[in-house]
Amino acid sequence: MRALVEQHAVRECLVARIDGGPNWSLSIRLGGSGARWVPVRSRRERLRTWASLTAVGRFADSVGLREFSVEL
Repeated sequence: MRALVEQHAVRECLVARIDGGPNWSLSIRLGGSGARWVPVRSRRERLRTWASLTAVGRFADSVGLREFSVEL
């Protein structure tokens, strides 16, 4: 993820609740026309989740993301 950010390949970032529950997910849109949203994954799980919006913000800061949209 950090490499994608450093190479300026990430066009947009979107944070949203998962199925209206308490957990949050982060999706990115890579450069290029017609790009689709790609969820951030972990090595062990199909979908990386965070318990709070603050935790997502800390992750984003650690990989160099400076901006993301939040879907409530």
